[in-house]
Amino acid sequence: VSAAEIIEFASEFDAQPMHLDEAAGKASILGGLSASGWHTCAMFMRMLCDALLLDSTSQGSPGIDHVKWKKPVLAGDTLCGTVTVLAKRQSKSRPQLGLVSMRSELFNQRGESVFELENTGMFLARDAAKDPS
Repeated sequence: VSAAEIIEFASEFDAQPMHLDEAAGKASILGGLSASGWHTCAMFMRMLCDALLLDSTSQGSPGIDHVKWKKPVLAGDTLCGTVTVLAKRQSKSRPQLGLVSMRSELFNQRGESVFELENTGMFLARDAAKDPS
């Protein structure tokens, strides 16, 4: 995550000083120029799309149950993540959909957990994906 990316996102969406200025970031409890939590969410979403959603039958999500920013994402950090399936079931109101409860986590280059999210994804069930009519 570059300083330029952090500043660009913050300039448009979360213009707090610790996301816009290195000195302000160092003076804050975050310890340096840090990505907005919403920037971290957006980066996670891009990674999830590239790694899973764009090559699946994803139909979106009814919402997020839990999001936690555990450590600051600082300029120069490299992020990677995991997604763990917690549960799955068929939708009662839309039987062509499967509901998948997931816990996702992002880690920095030191292996420290910086972000955690729990949500439910909606995916076409196998039979519905084969015959969408």
